[in-house]
Amino acid sequence: MPTTTLPLRFRVQLARACFFTALAGHAGGLAHAAHANDQRAVGVKAAVVSAEPHATDVGLAVMRDGGNAVDAAVAVAFALAVTHPQAGNLGGGGFLVLRTRDGKELALDFRETAPRKAHRDMYLDADGKVIPRSSTYTALAVGTPGSVAGLARVHALYGSKPWAELVAPAVALARDGFAVSHFLSAALASHKEVLAQWPSTAAIFLPDGRPLETGVLLVQKDLAATLERIAAEGPDGFYRGQTAELIEAAMKRHGGLIDGEDLAAYKAIEREPLRGSYRGHRILAMPPPSSGGVALLQMLNVVERYDLGALGRGSSAALHLQIEAMKRAYADRAKWLGDPDFYPVPIEGLVAKDYAEGLAKDIDLDRATTIVQAGSPKGAVLGESKETTHFSILDADGAAVACTTTLNSTFGNGQVVEGAGFLLNNEMDDFSAKPGVPNQFGLVGAEANAIQPGKRMLSSMTPTIVLDAEGKRPWLVLGSPGGGRIINTVFQVVCNVIDHRLALHSAVAAPRIHQQWLPRQVYWEELALPRDVREKLELRGQSFRAEATSIGRCQAIHWVGEGRVEAVADPRSGGSARAY
Repeated sequence: MPTTTLPLRFRVQLARACFFTALAGHAGGLAHAAHANDQRAVGVKAAVVSAEPHATDVGLAVMRDGGNAVDAAVAVAFALAVTHPQAGNLGGGGFLVLRTRDGKELALDFRETAPRKAHRDMYLDADGKVIPRSSTYTALAVGTPGSVAGLARVHALYGSKPWAELVAPAVALARDGFAVSHFLSAALASHKEVLAQWPSTAAIFLPDGRPLETGVLLVQKDLAATLERIAAEGPDGFYRGQTAELIEAAMKRHGGLIDGEDLAAYKAIEREPLRGSYRGHRILAMPPPSSGGVALLQMLNVVERYDLGALGRGSSAALHLQIEAMKRAYADRAKWLGDPDFYPVPIEGLVAKDYAEGLAKDIDLDRATTIVQAGSPKGAVLGESKETTHFSILDADGAAVACTTTLNSTFGNGQVVEGAGFLLNNEMDDFSAKPGVPNQFGLVGAEANAIQPGKRMLSSMTPTIVLDAEGKRPWLVLGSPGGGRIINTVFQVVCNVIDHRLALHSAVAAPRIHQQWLPRQVYWEELALPRDVREKLELRGQSFRAEATSIGRCQAIHWVGEGRVEAVADPRSGGSARAY
């Protein structure tokens, strides 16, 4: 397919990716000079990478001032809620994987929850059919937000700087304003119709009916006031009092379900990280209700049985193997994964090495498996461009945070809470509105992910920390937005670094593929499939989508060795990296 037939936005992303890959091949790849737009940085102590430069700067400033990785994470997350409204949020949720400098490990779940009045058939009409857009662009699409509770919890456990000091940069950005970037302006333009249906949203982002243009100063006074309440009162400044009243009023006004009782009852959950290994590296990943960690470890366990490096990066043999691993992981995701507090998810069975061995034996290296069924892991009881954002942080003491947060769709359901200034999520779409019916990402689910009051919807977010070969310190810290494509983005970057020994900037910039079981076609980026490679894969029985697309936007940090750390913002994104 000629590059000129691709959408303009993707052609721009592709050109930047090509430039970045070429740049990575020059001598002196670890030079301290940053790449254009600061998407690559190298330092000796610490690094932060996020989807938006102001937020990245805030995180680095916190660490330079003596803060640790958790302090920086809190400050970055709140800054993103101001400067990256496509996904940064107060009205959404997420997951965080942490390893402290003294080796403590945590997986923090601050995923949104279904309101108390939610029920499994709430998006079905009288004939049992899913009502279009009801779970995406209405007030009924909103799950009880978890971001503020999650940030407050991780700060209470491991933060070192005062809470109000960490929220202050976000307050200033909202109160004093910042210049709208090209990426924000373009996102507003492409989602104008969704945003325009909410007067409270249009007043901020579509003045005079037109999207904010690049360079315009965006001031958000209501959001600043909401952040000031959070700074002064902690999570009570969001889940109780004035902000909670504004949320409840917005829900009543527009037909949503969340009320003050839902907000006051919300709690972030501390979970044990999933722990796996890949070619001698220990991996810390997020457990359910994120499907990311389970699927990532399952795919790595499958391909570990082959010499992926010897097959050659981008070869038909390597891609065939990865595609077949993806099919099996996503088939299991559809059947088995959901909120473990509501459904007996067979986590240990799914990530077991011997289960992966059985899956690998079922793979024909010369022929695609046309129809893949979910497996029967030990412990089984038989019977997200979509917009998310990820940031990675590594501090000078070796503590690391991988954090992914989301509103689900770009700008969530598009609704700004009147008087509070922040956007709400449409995460209820991540439940199975009806078993077997795809959500907006084309992902299907079963009983494990059915709607229940208080339940957390399944996610593909995959914040991940890979430890060095000795298991002593974080070696790779990464994650990505991208809906159902998140898991495969992280999977391929890990393989690029470990199997193909690419430097991080090349590993992140390298073109990617994606297969999620249903639909059966492989998604692909331009340059991922040279003609001879594609022809060989088609002879094996693999099929491909008609047009190229963009897959993920990985934000990653690599501890290269003593005294060298590299941070990379995916060239597909408008993000930035900083290091010192």
